[in-house]
Amino acid sequence: MAFSSGSGEGPMAEINIIPLCDVMLVLLIIFMVTAPQLSYPIDIDLPQRSLSRPENPVEPPEPIKLRIDGSGQIFWNDSPAPISALRNMMETEVQRDPGNQPTLQIDVNAEADYGVLAKVLAEAKNAQMMKIGFVRN
Repeated sequence: MAFSSGSGEGPMAEINIIPLCDVMLVLLIIFMVTAPQLSYPIDIDLPQRSLSRPENPVEPPEPIKLRIDGSGQIFWNDSPAPISALRNMMETEVQRDPGNQPTLQIDVNAEADYGVLAKVLAEAKNAQMMKIGFVRN
């Protein structure tokens, strides 16, 4: 604390901020050095861009519309199909052109049993179907 010099004025009320700045800079350096780095490397294998375009672009086949109604009945392109025949039907579609498979569009009624959908998805996986989508009403 500074005292007055005898000129009759009151004590000096100024704060010396130099030691405060020194302490703050030291703390800043300590936190910067001891803080762990927040970046974690993740290996991602991104597809590479091909410079040449395919000469014969292939049109995707018509999607397969599979509908499951509230009672658990399955419809393959609007015709009823038993669940036991689904795998053979899916394998036939996949084997037509394995590189250009049709999309399986699944439309499920909200009141349908989840077990039926699980069986359909298992059959699609076993038939090696790669393109599966869900239709939303």
